[in-house]
Amino acid sequence: MATMPPHRHAPSQPPVRPLGARRFVRRLLTLVAAVAVGAGLLTAPAHAAPSVDEIDAQIDKQWEQLEPTIEQYNKINSQLKANQKKSADLQKKMAPLELQSALAMNQVGDLAARYYIDGPSQEIGALLVSTKPGTLAEQLVILDRLAEQQRKQVAGVLAIRDRYLAQKQKLDALIATEMKQKAELAAKKKQINAEIKRLTAMLPVSSVRVENCPSIDGVVSSAARTAIKTACAQVGDPYVWGATGPNSFDCSGLTQYAYKAAGISLTHFTGAQWNEGRPVSRADARPGDLVFFFSDLHHMGLYLGNGIMVHAPRTGKPVQVSSINTMPVAGFRRPY
Repeated sequence: MATMPPHRHAPSQPPVRPLGARRFVRRLLTLVAAVAVGAGLLTAPAHAAPSVDEIDAQIDKQWEQLEPTIEQYNKINSQLKANQKKSADLQKKMAPLELQSALAMNQVGDLAARYYIDGPSQEIGALLVSTKPGTLAEQLVILDRLAEQQRKQVAGVLAIRDRYLAQKQKLDALIATEMKQKAELAAKKKQINAEIKRLTAMLPVSSVRVENCPSIDGVVSSAARTAIKTACAQVGDPYVWGATGPNSFDCSGLTQYAYKAAGISLTHFTGAQWNEGRPVSRADARPGDLVFFFSDLHHMGLYLGNGIMVHAPRTGKPVQVSSINTMPVAGFRRPY
């Protein structure tokens, strides 16, 4: 019988896929990935850098919120200057009162000494050195105990002292108000400067073209002509909030500067200038009038006629000529 060779098992191998199938799978995956990337590109929002005009529009919008704060600063600053003047005037008036009080006190020194052992010396002393005048009734009770001449002397001292203290109380109140206003100004200034710095950083570095004022025709008063000529000479000067010239301005600072040249004094605050001029209708408005914008009057310019004005717009925009129709007009005022 023939011997059969032993049976050998072939090693286990993975099933072989056809070459065409593997290529098909790779191509399919590549196609799916490409479609996904393409879809992402189509749906992803484009983050293009904003244009100069878009940045300008953003700043204009934010400036509408910032400028009222600046004009409020100007209001407080003008009040502070007025109070400082009152304080200085009051201090001058107080000096002779203080001297009179000291002289009167010396005059009754002998009187107090004579009544030191007996009599109403302590009561007299209380009247003379008290920092808070008593009621009139209390003073009369003590004065009635003195001789007529003595009563007149002490009454004169009390009158002078009371006048001095009343004036001093007014001065102290003004000083306290000034200190509070200074603190408010410092806080507002810090806030405004920070916001202006942020807005300025958004501006691209470029030159700004400005237009000169047009020729003014028609009947214009000499004061208005001087104000127009002065304001137009500032075209191109930078906007700096709180500035009143001669090389930089804010809106109310420019109009104040222009009319100062014409001998007319205006307060550096839009709200005050609104009240310092007489109302003029839009139909009757003429060159040299003040034109105000927004319901809170936080912006203004010098009207040139034909719907244009010269004004100091905002940070990043110098003094320039522009249409009055870019902002809501609140009204016109004539300051002469």
